[in-house]
Amino acid sequence: MSEVIIEVKDLMFTYGKSQVKAVDGLSFKVKKGEIFGLLGPSGAGKSTTQKILTRLLKGYGGTITYLGKDLSAYDNTFYEDIGVGFELPVHFSKLTGEENMAFFSRLYRKQVDVAPLLKRVGLYEDKDKMVGSYSKGMKMRLNFVRALLNDPKVLFLDEVTNGLDPKNARIIKDMIRAFKEQGGTVILTTHLMNDVEELCDNIAFISGGRIKEIATPRELKIKYGKRILDVEYALNGKTKQNTFDLDGLSNNDTFMSILKNHDIETMHSGETSLDDIFIKVTGESIHE
Repeated sequence: MSEVIIEVKDLMFTYGKSQVKAVDGLSFKVKKGEIFGLLGPSGAGKSTTQKILTRLLKGYGGTITYLGKDLSAYDNTFYEDIGVGFELPVHFSKLTGEENMAFFSRLYRKQVDVAPLLKRVGLYEDKDKMVGSYSKGMKMRLNFVRALLNDPKVLFLDEVTNGLDPKNARIIKDMIRAFKEQGGTVILTTHLMNDVEELCDNIAFISGGRIKEIATPRELKIKYGKRILDVEYALNGKTKQNTFDLDGLSNNDTFMSILKNHDIETMHSGETSLDDIFIKVTGESIHE
């Protein structure tokens, strides 16, 4: 069995004098080498949970352990183990990209060679430009490099590909997969369900500060999908459509006849999308 990196039990948190719990009894485990998605509408408690796990927020209820030790027992050496890439990049605008990375690298005992990372995300040619002149997408990519400066064991990422064009988003996702393949662990929050489907091993849907579901993407699609198959085929120059139950499909004479005697145009199972599952589970739209 994989080693548990982070275990959260009955996590509670309330901001200031608010009467509403931002996080209300969350419990979950994240294993080594896993990409774990924290998903939910705005205000659901995802970012609050990330901030608690990265020790930016204290005063929480419940328990959190990191590598079997209570999170509150760690000193600042904890930050040597983690990389953080939150949605709004924070850089020094009047320093170059390379100068920014050199500054942040000095905050850690262990450091990596930045040049290959800048080349990988397509920023090496712009490393001597002031970050103030970077586009939002360039700042997002630089922010991702910053999260990797200390060769972390765990990455905390929030909307890591938001605002990136498909090519650069693919590069970032490939780097996240490579990080996982090398034994790294990722906790990801995002509204982009394609990223979730491509990357996440397990998903926790959060709504109102509570977990509604924890499962793999495949388990969720099976649970919330329909066991049907829609078939479109050509008949006398026109497109016809039939729907069949998946159960007993191989013994369905009509289905077998269509396969043998007609040109199939499309076939679609009743698998539902993660966007639809999101709405069903949380009761809210993704962008609320």
